[in-house]
Amino acid sequence: MSGPGFNSRNGTGGGQTYANGPSQNPLAAQQPPGMGYNMGHQAPYNPVHGKVGAPPGPALFNTGPYQPGPLGSSYQTGVPTSSYQHRPPVGAFQAHPGQPLLTRPPMGGPPPPTPPQSASPSPGPRMPLGQATPPPPAVSSNSYYPNLQQHPPAAAWQYGAAPPPVGAQTSMSARPPGPLGNHVVSGRPVATVPPPQSTAVFGSAAAAPLPNNATHGPGPGMPPTPLHGYTQPGTPAISPMAPQAYQPSRTPYGPPPTGPPPTGPPPTGPPPTGLPPTGPPPTGPPTTGLPPMAMKSTAPPTGPPMGNNTPPPPKGDGSAAGNGLQAPNSYNHVENKMAGPPQPGQPGRHLGHYPSLPPGYHNSSAPLNTAPPMHPSMQPYTQPYPQPGGPGPAQLSPSLAALSLQSNTPEALRVVNLLQERNLLPAGPIIPPTPCLPQDLQKINCNPEVFRCTLTSIPQTQNLLNKAKLPLGLLLHPFKDLSQLPVVTSSTIVRCRSCRTYINPFVSFLDQRRWKCNLCYRVNDVPEEFMYNPVSRSYGEPHKRPEVQNATIEFIAPSEYMLRPPQPAVYLFVLDVSHNAVETGYLNVVCQSLLDNINALPGDSRTKVGFITFDSTIHFYNLQEGLSQPQMLIVSDIEDIFLPTPDSLLVNLNECKELLQDLLKSLPHIFEKTMETQSALGPALQAAFKLLSPTGGRLSVFQTQLPNLGVGALKSREDPNQRASAKDIQHLSPATDFYKKLALDCSGQQVAVDLFLLSSQYCDLASLGCISRYSAGSVYYYPSYHHQHNPSQVERFQKDLKRYLTRKIGFEAVMRIRCTKGLSIHTFHGNFFVRSTDLLSLPNVNPDAGFAVQMSIEENLVDMQVVSFQAALLYTSSKGERRIRVHTLCLPVVNSLSDIFAGTDVQAITGLLASMAVDRSVSASLSDARDAMTNAAIDSLASYRQSVLTIQQPGLLAPACLRLFPLYILALLKQAPFRTGTSTRLDDRVFAMCQLKYQPLAYVMLMVHPALYRIDDLTDEGALNISEKTIPQPRVQQLSVEKLSREGAFLMDTGAVIYLWVGRNCNPNFLTQVLGVQNHAAVPQNLYLLPELDTAESQRTRAFIGWLRDQRPFFPTLHIIRDESQMKTSFMQNMIEDRTESALSYYEFLLHLQQQISK
Repeated sequence: MSGPGFNSRNGTGGGQTYANGPSQNPLAAQQPPGMGYNMGHQAPYNPVHGKVGAPPGPALFNTGPYQPGPLGSSYQTGVPTSSYQHRPPVGAFQAHPGQPLLTRPPMGGPPPPTPPQSASPSPGPRMPLGQATPPPPAVSSNSYYPNLQQHPPAAAWQYGAAPPPVGAQTSMSARPPGPLGNHVVSGRPVATVPPPQSTAVFGSAAAAPLPNNATHGPGPGMPPTPLHGYTQPGTPAISPMAPQAYQPSRTPYGPPPTGPPPTGPPPTGPPPTGLPPTGPPPTGPPTTGLPPMAMKSTAPPTGPPMGNNTPPPPKGDGSAAGNGLQAPNSYNHVENKMAGPPQPGQPGRHLGHYPSLPPGYHNSSAPLNTAPPMHPSMQPYTQPYPQPGGPGPAQLSPSLAALSLQSNTPEALRVVNLLQERNLLPAGPIIPPTPCLPQDLQKINCNPEVFRCTLTSIPQTQNLLNKAKLPLGLLLHPFKDLSQLPVVTSSTIVRCRSCRTYINPFVSFLDQRRWKCNLCYRVNDVPEEFMYNPVSRSYGEPHKRPEVQNATIEFIAPSEYMLRPPQPAVYLFVLDVSHNAVETGYLNVVCQSLLDNINALPGDSRTKVGFITFDSTIHFYNLQEGLSQPQMLIVSDIEDIFLPTPDSLLVNLNECKELLQDLLKSLPHIFEKTMETQSALGPALQAAFKLLSPTGGRLSVFQTQLPNLGVGALKSREDPNQRASAKDIQHLSPATDFYKKLALDCSGQQVAVDLFLLSSQYCDLASLGCISRYSAGSVYYYPSYHHQHNPSQVERFQKDLKRYLTRKIGFEAVMRIRCTKGLSIHTFHGNFFVRSTDLLSLPNVNPDAGFAVQMSIEENLVDMQVVSFQAALLYTSSKGERRIRVHTLCLPVVNSLSDIFAGTDVQAITGLLASMAVDRSVSASLSDARDAMTNAAIDSLASYRQSVLTIQQPGLLAPACLRLFPLYILALLKQAPFRTGTSTRLDDRVFAMCQLKYQPLAYVMLMVHPALYRIDDLTDEGALNISEKTIPQPRVQQLSVEKLSREGAFLMDTGAVIYLWVGRNCNPNFLTQVLGVQNHAAVPQNLYLLPELDTAESQRTRAFIGWLRDQRPFFPTLHIIRDESQMKTSFMQNMIEDRTESALSYYEFLLHLQQQISK
């Protein structure tokens, strides 16, 4: 698979490349084989540059294409090659020379005073006149957005910023000359124009004037701007629909009409179900608030950069000062606008307030008994003109308009004063927002558990995205276990001839013989075979085929998707048998688990298995058929490793099962008395690579100590005395490039490495983890593992190992993500190797792996009403079938900030920011990452306040859909990957970072913000009934000690660990009926199992904990703790909302955000 043919996109034969997405990298020959961890080529981070102004330059942090880095480090930035554009060092926040920098203080305490600044003040007031000016805060290097001057500075994080231009690019279509971005998708013309004086705030591309210009008078084509910046229902925000030729099941998408709007009467009939009655277009003048998207060119700002990275106050025309590049839309392809009612968000509850604050604004909320209104750009496409009704807010007095606004604003945009509304958590799980699409499209859209976007409404322009200050990205769980998965066997897989998109529910059929691609808009012919529907056994209805009715589908691929015969399932186990390993007792568990599950290993009659053990030497096992017992072959020359009998070390499982079982029974006893303390992990991995190279397969490595012999030997880099006191954590990057190099070699030969680390001492996971990260493997970590001293870890290891051995697996996989032209993907997160720019190489793919990507808007999407994203995963099943799993997601395009905010997915945003922060921690510093996350909350809420709210009110205001954003950011700052001031082992921190980048979003969110329940009073009220079991559903509590009660028992679910805290004065009934003890003092110290008592209370409690465990593939351990328990510290560290010695409380954090926003 490593030959040139492999670079054919997604495995099409003959080396043919797909046209959608970047073409093959012309610089590939000059690239080093190593791939940096989502970092572009830039000079290594220098802390000095983070504190002073750097000269202007074109570099942008982490927004370049996914380019190879050096082999030296998985995280470190690379050294530029001659073919790449050289970048200056990554500065913090670049200004023109001689200008000081002002920005927010870092988190963790009040801002330190600094000497007075000598530069002239920024134009425009930063604070209301009545407020005292605070002392200038300390200079910080972190923000998502640069304050752009004439040249885009080397900033911290740029959401969706286009990659810097480099080289020339060939394309199927003609392009104007000029520099192009590295990630321009083939077939996308990009016009290059000189940078105009623009008003785009913090943008890399200025928005073209938008249709809803505030200077237009009211009328059918121009709804007025309401007080909230949200267009009221009943005003047309889309162009009338053009009639289309064919598609009985739904109105197809096509070009908009070219003439004036129809002059006939509006359509009659009832409005769509669930929509509020709509009124006629308002006839009064627009309100005097800020129009959300009226952008006019003005001169760039003068003077030094602003003190923080929130935009300056908008001007009267809705614009704000800034500079940017204009990227006019080169296309005139138009799709009809989609419409549909938004799903109501979780209603806010008002059960308690901060007592010291004045009540008021928090009591006004949207009535919960009214149907949700619609997004302005999503009016029903069957009803382009409004029905008669009442007046709009523009025709009312300001007070009446405000009342009207409260009843007409969607729940997602309901204004929440975070300083006054305390109880923000919903009672149950948080439901992802539903995109505002027509009901027939939304019904078949991709499951958000598999494929979701941080914004369910895509901005029309990069400029609009920059103004919203929200990250744009996708989160994927592509190989997730699904209860229902349509599988199609066909000799012809229908794909677009231009961009190679797989046919999907969001294409449009022009007639029975032609369909139009929803990514590149090419018109394709329908193959004859596709005319037959195998489900209905009818002919002539291609739009009813399963491929066009399911957003997730799997194809059994024909022979042209194979570059070689599908590989067999091959499993090689590499086991540490040093004295330290034998002492932990893990070997017994591994061998017994393999004996129990050997018949359940995924595979067929060709499945192969092998074993290698190691200490200071390497031990191979000859398992050739015909031998009476396994033969151990020892290789002591670890400097030049070789395979003693290459043909008999990997054997057929079915033919040699008895020998394998004999080996597994004898292995724990062979090394029982060993006194060998050294560990030659590197040579053992080299031997395993040689053994697996001819076929590919899965390499499972079990390690219990720091490797100290041969290649890849490591030395301890952790100073336990510095764990809590150090402001910036050192040694988050690898100590050697050996493991990354080996992982890249493994990836090229279709070998993935899974690492099981069972240790009570430092093992340098930052270095060892590279072997899994770049080979698409997994890391499992069991700190303080011991078969006698830590029985809960043993139970977790057993359960994890069973899942690991028996779950489905895909071999020799590749994955590509495509998107509608105008959008581009520029950064990937997860465990993989990027091959040929945008093709992810996944030697193994498993159902527990998640991925994330960042996106930018390269071309204006003004002429589009929807955009689509498609992830295609090509893999070999354990049965030897070549399969393609395809997921397609469709989202609407909007042109107002209020619509963008209304469609935010706060959990997806948090997950993407967490991955970005991990990269920042390693490439720059932990304090940089912490500041950047804090700034993310500040910037988005400041944008909402300045650009969406037109009635300014005191307090920290957020839309209901983002009400949990500050809480999640604070939770991230206090969890193991990013916390400071608390003793955190280096391996624990690095493993938590790995989890943030590798786990699917649902598990990441539990790790970031655990769920707390009171369980001493469980009832059947509101319970679920699953498989004849009653599952209680207690309410989720806030993570604060004030919610704990000594009279109760509380369960905290952190994802990997479940804590059951029993109060000192806990209900005696709970103690006897659930724990089986008479009083609190009788609760054992290290209890990790609930007794199975025949009481209703015990059955309810065990059913609830079992239900929580069943919702995830890994096994969370249970710790039952009381006030004197050692585990109480870990339990209390998850009380996110409380103050600690080194971190703010939630309320203090909100005040800090408010202070920064009001500057």
